Amino acid sequence: MAAMGAAMLAPRALAAPAAGPVKPARLRPGDTVGLIEPAGFTDDLFDLDLVKETIAAMGLKPKLGQHPVQRFGYFAGKDEERAADVNAMFADPEVRAVFAVRGGWGCARLLPHLDFRTIRANPKLLIGFSDITALHLAFAARAGFVTIHGPNAGASWSRFSWDAFRAVTFDGATPTFSNPQGQEDRLVQRSGRVRTFRGGKASGRLLGGNLTVLSTLMGTPWLPDFGGAILFLEDVDEPPYRVDRMLTQLALAGVLGKVAGVVFGQCTGCGPAGPSYGGFTLSEVLQQHLAPLGIPAFQGAAFGHVANQFSLPIGGLAEIDADAGTVRLLEPAVR
Repeated sequence: MAAMGAAMLAPRALAAPAAGPVKPARLRPGDTVGLIEPAGFTDDLFDLDLVKETIAAMGLKPKLGQHPVQRFGYFAGKDEERAADVNAMFADPEVRAVFAVRGGWGCARLLPHLDFRTIRANPKLLIGFSDITALHLAFAARAGFVTIHGPNAGASWSRFSWDAFRAVTFDGATPTFSNPQGQEDRLVQRSGRVRTFRGGKASGRLLGGNLTVLSTLMGTPWLPDFGGAILFLEDVDEPPYRVDRMLTQLALAGVLGKVAGVVFGQCTGCGPAGPSYGGFTLSEVLQQHLAPLGIPAFQGAAFGHVANQFSLPIGGLAEIDADAGTVRLLEPAVR
């Protein structure tokens, strides 16, 4: 029963992080990186072998946490066990960065169990996306260092995704991210397109991630201040009316009114479940919420539940160009 009541535990009081996020150390060939499953479980050891081989192909050494092969319902262990893996990886001086193997659901349940004093004292790159959004946002609020919204360790890691990740985390580069060009046999390419709701450029600290996860953290002490931020959002398998509902929640909570710009990435499988002749499309819902803000906003950037992904440093300074559909990093994410 203790695990089921985790969400009701009050977080320990912590001093607010210093202004401006700390930059973790860059990755170097030969570094040891931790592998955690803070949400869903992997039920096939062959899949974990592929993950370890992927990390080795990056020139890194994988180190598994204690619980990736465990199972508690649809989680990779009980809340306290999964949180213990996170805490242990950040306390381990051998580990230079921490990869989430996969998402699912469950990261928000870990937040009361995380040792933020230890985490804050040991800034390391945390890498992942989807449900890992709960950890990214909590780290932005309470740990004060940059993390990476990028592919989970168990992703397919296309050349595009790997090049983006390597540029940000190994090279400390400041790339301008733009969607890969379509290669279809068509007069007009359809893949990789963006839709601009309000043109122009805006700069600020990148904050966001999965829309569903972000919305579940509304009203909790685990969210950073979105004032002046570039809000980026993605999701999967959410019909337009639910995206509408969650964006309404962000608007009513004052988040949309605070940000300097918005990038909505990929929403895979987000069409209506069936014929909806009187309903709205996803783009129409986004138009209704984002265009009236009067700030640069566009849809279609390459991040989310897709093979080709940007690696976006949460807390890092960036500039978006809503006409060109680009995200330009204004500072290195690592030192």
